[in-house]
Amino acid sequence: MYGFINTCLKSLVIEKFGEETWEKLRIQAEVQDTFMTYEIYDDVITMRLVQEACKMLDLSSEVVLKLFGEYFFSFCKMSGYDTMLRTLGGNLVEFIENLDALHSYLALSYEEMNAPSFRVERTEDGKTLLHYYSDRRGLCHIVPGIIEAVAKDFFDSTVDMTILNQEDEHTGKREHVVFLVVQKTRRSKGRARQTGGASEADREQTRQEREETLSKMKARYNTLPQCPGRRAPWEIVRSIVRFGQGTLLNSFTPSYPEKLWIEERAFCNAFPFHIVFDKDLKVKQTGVNIQKFVPGLQILDVRLDKYFSITHPHISFNIESIRKFINSQFVLKSIREMVPQSSQQLSALKLRGQMVWMDTLGCMVYLCSPKLRSLQELEERGLHIADIAQHDTTRDLILLNQQRLAEIELSNQLERKKEELRILSRNLEVEKKKTETLLYAMLPRHVANQLKEGKKVEAGEFTACTILFSDVVTFTDICAACEPIQIVDMLNSMYSKFDRLTSIHDVYKVETIGDAYMVVGGVPIPADTHAERVANFALGMRIAAREVTNPVTGQPIQIRVGLHTGPVLAGVVGEKMPRYCLFGDTVNTASRMESHGIPDHIHLSPSTYRALENKDFDISKRGEIQVKGKGLMTTYFLLQNLRASEDRIMGRDGKLCIYTDDQQEEVESKPDTERADSGREEGASTRATDPVSTPSLEANLASEALPRRCPPSGEDRAPTDPPSGSAKGMLHKHLPAVPLCRPQTAGSRDVI
Repeated sequence: MYGFINTCLKSLVIEKFGEETWEKLRIQAEVQDTFMTYEIYDDVITMRLVQEACKMLDLSSEVVLKLFGEYFFSFCKMSGYDTMLRTLGGNLVEFIENLDALHSYLALSYEEMNAPSFRVERTEDGKTLLHYYSDRRGLCHIVPGIIEAVAKDFFDSTVDMTILNQEDEHTGKREHVVFLVVQKTRRSKGRARQTGGASEADREQTRQEREETLSKMKARYNTLPQCPGRRAPWEIVRSIVRFGQGTLLNSFTPSYPEKLWIEERAFCNAFPFHIVFDKDLKVKQTGVNIQKFVPGLQILDVRLDKYFSITHPHISFNIESIRKFINSQFVLKSIREMVPQSSQQLSALKLRGQMVWMDTLGCMVYLCSPKLRSLQELEERGLHIADIAQHDTTRDLILLNQQRLAEIELSNQLERKKEELRILSRNLEVEKKKTETLLYAMLPRHVANQLKEGKKVEAGEFTACTILFSDVVTFTDICAACEPIQIVDMLNSMYSKFDRLTSIHDVYKVETIGDAYMVVGGVPIPADTHAERVANFALGMRIAAREVTNPVTGQPIQIRVGLHTGPVLAGVVGEKMPRYCLFGDTVNTASRMESHGIPDHIHLSPSTYRALENKDFDISKRGEIQVKGKGLMTTYFLLQNLRASEDRIMGRDGKLCIYTDDQQEEVESKPDTERADSGREEGASTRATDPVSTPSLEANLASEALPRRCPPSGEDRAPTDPPSGSAKGMLHKHLPAVPLCRPQTAGSRDVI
């Protein structure tokens, strides 16, 4: 089938069921997304689409095909065939009878079209039968959909169609289906009446009134002389009366001459391609030009089927079959062996025309002309424009269609280019998304969007943000003992987990250099909760790092994390490789918090500690330490979030780590002292189960230059510490000496 049919089916699915349904249907049927209008596709594609549509929509093939038939009529109208369809006939029967002629015309554009054939039959009891012939089996249910849509739209009527018989033909079209057609016209009051179903009494009364009027008129004018070949005056008056009653157009009565006023020679010249033959197919008369191309027809009583075969409709070449399809357009093709030797190398002559049965003579006249589509075909058959009669529109059709063929070729090229452009646009969109993903990985989204729009991004000052630095403990030793690919795999696994956490906690990843990972909260979009976001992210980092294995020891890796809060200056630096960078002392201090931190702990500066006050984080005071370039600083360790579970922090429940009023109420429903005691007990119990390594502890303490040893977890707090419960849910306590630098094992776990 041509792509026009598949395009119609696609449009039907999208309009009735949506774009997603078409995409699923197309994938299941394993067909392409678009079809070229004038390109031929295998019938298997269409049948596969219909079958998958039946499965997907849970409908029978009869329902789907009928729905397609209804939509096909509308689709043809939308495609520019509206006027052409409306002019086929004044009623439904005439419309159907001229469908074959329409298909013949469309074959000028769709040269390989294999269209079905239709024939209307009137039975003796007044029933209307529609015969449908097709080479494609199983599509007959499209016909009721088309006919019902035509009747409703063009003739304001409804149609009921029932299949009476369905069989396979031995010759011609393979499938033959007979429909019983019952047409009902719709009245303005909403009632429907069957065609021809008016009251018999009403018709009889109307007929009597007309006859009385006509009898009076006839009696008055019957004495007037009549002209040969013209109607009597009283017949003219009858027509006027009928016109007054609105029935002139429907009751036209033609007049015929008593004899045919045309010479035989003139007739054969005026219709140079006609053929007259009797019921035995014996040729009685032919036009002059057809004799020139098929000289054998000059012999009287030669059989027509000896020189020609019927190509349309697909019937046997006998008088009975021809009379059965008398309303169809007939196409005859010359038999190559019966033409002169000099013409056998030319293309076979095809004739297209109408069969007319003459009862009084018992003969059939075939009024036809050469079936030609272009000047090229005219030349291939050895014909000239002069061989076609002046009154024959085939002359104009050839010239007009020559230009139309050029337009069709341009349309095909345009359609192909359009499809290529669509595919390129789709591929461009995919590549554009990849580029945007890469750009958003380098720059904040709103900054990247401004750069794409060609705008200059000004540097901005942020008065409050929280910066995080982290690195891998003993990373240099690991690099020295491992293959490079092992280091890459380890970092890739760890950074993939960290990157996921940045989305969960809505923080911005600034950069990674080697094993160093830098994150900021409150930049580039200011947020009041920047410290909480980065703190939760740090807790998640520590958990995620334990899921990555050290390639040297086979144990979970350890990281140091440092946080600092303060003002920064941020902006885009560079043109060839633009980067979003942070500047200021806050960056340096955050880096110092990481470098002076302890493995597997989150080191907080005083400003970050103040930002996390009253936010229900479990924090331990480390005390004063000597920070390079900063002097003595009182720092802290972040232990856990009292209001968020580990699953929430890690995003395992599929939710962002967001504080809600309900959660706040749940946390506040516990007294501060109770929360502090429970947190202390939980921390103590967890630490009690962890293994301890004294040499490692001493080495770490010496390297970190702690100002003093912290008292054991069971001792009292230092007087300088804030009292327990002074802040909402905040646990202020000295860091126990032993658990700070313990070596991590696969089973060890800190309190979060």
